[in-house]
Amino acid sequence: MALKDILSLIDAEIDRLQQAKKLLAPESTSIAPATLPARGRPKKSVEATPPAVPAKKKRNLSPEGRARIAEAVKRRWAAQKA
Repeated sequence: MALKDILSLIDAEIDRLQQAKKLLAPESTSIAPATLPARGRPKKSVEATPPAVPAKKKRNLSPEGRARIAEAVKRRWAAQKA
């Protein structure tokens, strides 16, 4: 068999294999990233998170209440020292 005949047979085989490849995978020749499994920790879904609870209103102490507490602390320390 001559070298030209062998090369023509190889070229014919390559053409046939390329046509078969086009039939089997018409859109892409590599694996799409969407088909690969996701790596790492899954992201939180919006549905899975509970609704945000509004923060409780901050309670402010009136000057009178602060004075009562200060007086009670002074009496307590005076009682302990006595």
